[in-house]
Amino acid sequence: MFADFLKMLTAPQPAPLADEDARLALGALLVRVARSDGDYADVERQQIADVLTARYGLTDPLDLLNDCEALEREAPDTVRFTRAIKDAVDYENRLSVITALWQVVLADGVRDPEEDSMMRLLSSLLGIEDQDSNAARRRVQNNQ
Repeated sequence: MFADFLKMLTAPQPAPLADEDARLALGALLVRVARSDGDYADVERQQIADVLTARYGLTDPLDLLNDCEALEREAPDTVRFTRAIKDAVDYENRLSVITALWQVVLADGVRDPEEDSMMRLLSSLLGIEDQDSNAARRRVQNNQ
């Protein structure tokens, strides 16, 4: 279903993502981090829907969320997937991705070791400095 999108995303020199493709890539990454602890909780799914709604001005994010979940299942390994996003998205937008990822990780009120490990990996792979990721985490925690 997403073969052409994944091929484009993992091309040697990926072009900047179109808005619709960026929505899918971000959503799939949010789903991946939510699933990283083996418990894809309803509260995490709702947080992903909330992030997508707020970021993209959606009224009903369900179709997009379902597509993101399907894409995440088909997406390549996390290293290749995030490298493609890093190559196609500027630092400021990647930092907002990290903030959204922290919102999902912290949605259930539990900092799971698997999720923490995944966040360290994702931050590194997305080229986000540790202090920027930690600042994003603290902002999310303070707003909960």
